[in-house]
Amino acid sequence: MRVGVHLMRYDSVEPSALRQELADTASAAEEAGLAWVSVMDHYFQMTAAGFPAEDPMLEAYTTLGYLAGVTSTVQLGVLVTGVTYRHPGLLAKIVATLDVLSGGRATLGIGAAWYEEEHRGLGVPYPPLAERFERLEETLRISRQMWDPANDGPFEGKHFQLAQTLCSPQPLARPEILIGGGGERKTLRLVAQYGDACNLFATTPDEVAHKIDVLKGHCEDVGRDPAEIRVTLLHAGDSLLTGDVDTFVEQMGPYAKLGVETVILRPPATSLAAWVRDAVAPAVPAVADLG
Repeated sequence: MRVGVHLMRYDSVEPSALRQELADTASAAEEAGLAWVSVMDHYFQMTAAGFPAEDPMLEAYTTLGYLAGVTSTVQLGVLVTGVTYRHPGLLAKIVATLDVLSGGRATLGIGAAWYEEEHRGLGVPYPPLAERFERLEETLRISRQMWDPANDGPFEGKHFQLAQTLCSPQPLARPEILIGGGGERKTLRLVAQYGDACNLFATTPDEVAHKIDVLKGHCEDVGRDPAEIRVTLLHAGDSLLTGDVDTFVEQMGPYAKLGVETVILRPPATSLAAWVRDAVAPAVPAVADLG
């Protein structure tokens, strides 16, 4: 099992110090041998997670562009982009650019979007859930077409029409597509049909096992080998905050046996760099042989 981190809060330092804080965090992540660094894609901080909407929130792809310049090994992505936030052709172009400038380390993390308050706040259309899923599927198809050097022709969908899916330069390698969420009827079906990876919440091993079984069923329906899909898990990692690595390893064991390839940890209210260096780094070798 590999370890990653998800940078979802930027309130540990003043805005003038965030640049250095992120650079230090990236350096600590690579020194620790982390496999993944992701950021939030929100306009406002998440009230649903108990934070004030006014708390600091950086624009995701600008932040990833900065992180690309101060890293060389970690995979970079958003966990996850709401499909409503950017036109799909522009989103595919942004991720292709990130891939080129990071040396081939970009992941497109994407989902159906849910945070209505920030949409209304900045005047971004927020269609009903069924339409958001339709837009998500079209966005996945557009991204794959944009990253196909043999196909720069038009795209005609219900919600999006592109006259020319030109993307130059092409990504160095087609970016991994990670679809976030565990919805059994729609989300996991899209993972089976279009995804290279999925991201699930660490509820319980039994619940995650059920989600993986549902995903395998969708893979069978579309003729896909489920082993082709990387399963990632978002986890709080609370035991690591007190240095209890053994408990963390014990918690991760059942998930690793289910085939979870990467556990992605969320930061507490502390220095991001110190958290990675002091709490997360000891977990990397400790879970490396789980599986």
